[in-house]
Amino acid sequence: MAGLSLTGVNKVYPSGALALYNVSLHLGDGEFVAVIGGEKSGKTSLLRVIAGLEQCNGGKVELGARDITEVEPRDRDIAMIFNSNTLYPSLNVYDNMAYGLRMRKASNAIIDERVNAVAAILGLENLLARKPKTLTSAQKQKVAFGRAIVREPKIYLFDDPLSGFDGKLKEEMQNIIVNLQVRMSGTFVYATKNVTDALSMATRVIVMKDGMVQQIDTPANLYDYPQNAYVAFYVGNPTINFINDAELVSEDGKLYFKFRKEKMPLPQRIAERFDEKDEYVDSGRKLILGIRPEDARQLSRGEGEGNADVALRSTDSEYVMKGVIKESGDVSDIYFSYCEMECGQPLAVYGAGEKDTPVTVVLDLSRLQVFDSVTRLSLLSRDEGYVKTGYADADRKPLTYNEEEEIKRRAEEMVKKAKTAVKKK
Repeated sequence: MAGLSLTGVNKVYPSGALALYNVSLHLGDGEFVAVIGGEKSGKTSLLRVIAGLEQCNGGKVELGARDITEVEPRDRDIAMIFNSNTLYPSLNVYDNMAYGLRMRKASNAIIDERVNAVAAILGLENLLARKPKTLTSAQKQKVAFGRAIVREPKIYLFDDPLSGFDGKLKEEMQNIIVNLQVRMSGTFVYATKNVTDALSMATRVIVMKDGMVQQIDTPANLYDYPQNAYVAFYVGNPTINFINDAELVSEDGKLYFKFRKEKMPLPQRIAERFDEKDEYVDSGRKLILGIRPEDARQLSRGEGEGNADVALRSTDSEYVMKGVIKESGDVSDIYFSYCEMECGQPLAVYGAGEKDTPVTVVLDLSRLQVFDSVTRLSLLSRDEGYVKTGYADADRKPLTYNEEEEIKRRAEEMVKKAKTAVKKK
């Protein structure tokens, strides 16, 4: 096996769409790395460039010490598994799995040994003689996995292979992939829109938006230490609550976040991480505050009676807001309520409740996220809770929001000029 490195990789499609911009990353030998992002984030483009199915417009792709940037796909020793892998309908399961090895002129003994070994791992031993049309969707996907695995490539690329599965069947397939990675000791790159899948399966996660890498880190670090507002939004389900247009103000020697009709104290733990806070105090510069639904709890009946609200408001790390439940829902059997607070701020909070029921919510301010409203970058430094990996990727700073918009604009302009030049000829 071998590690994979990308250095300054760019990809712009003829349409002007920016697929990848200055992508640099390193995957260690035997790692399981997930790539997440929304539509047109660059996930599939990244995998296709690694596999050689797309040529990058600049940069370098290396597999171990070998530069494979210009190497043909068949010679890269990389397997790619799609979400709708097509099996050869005229071949049985055994021959479908053996096809790649036969193309590489492997001996019959090696083919038989590998196909039977992988079939045993995937639970396909009793299906080897059957044709694809007699298989279930899950069985077909297992055969697709097997076809890639028997080759024993250095890198395995998965392009959202479980998008059509759900429930227990999806869990079973996820377990198969994780167990395969352990058994094969291979480097797995798993692209998906499903954040929960990525966080539960991978040891590190690459977050992408509009072809640009936002952050690369462990699931826990992405959740607790997002480097910008997009990562904070994308890594979490339900998504983080954003409080826009907040300001940092001073009053009687204390600092507060002011928004709408609220004045929320700056807790000591956050103040210690807010290195540039002096530049924001009473400056009028806008901030985006983030609080995850898991860190916003409803007070139980009776808990908020009497002077409880007053007492909680005076603490350093908690803040109370009152509002009304608009609706409730569950995510993976954990219930959340979507509320509108008295100040007009919408909040998703932990716990269920009936519609139009008054609610008192306590925010855990020690878990607050703070972003600049213009750059969208985090203003909080990492503390002792951050568990650093051995990869330099985690220290890469994302671009500001305006820098990203300018890069996309320039890409579109370059393509327009090229098309105009062609027309003139």
